[in-house]
Amino acid sequence: MSELEPVFRDIKNYRGLKRYLLRSLPKVRLEVGWLSLAHNLLKNVAIDAKNKGAKHRQVA
Repeated sequence: MSELEPVFRDIKNYRGLKRYLLRSLPKVRLEVGWLSLAHNLLKNVAIDAKNKGAKHRQVA
């Protein structure tokens, strides 16, 4: 059994995407774009929080 690409696995398992909500290819592309944007924003927030915590530990 092969492993899914981590981004698609996260969107499917952790964001609850089991089916697309919209129909037609342009609408599905838009939906995938929004999901990708949300995934990347959450990833950036997590990285920023981790870096902020590392800076806080260096100062203290």
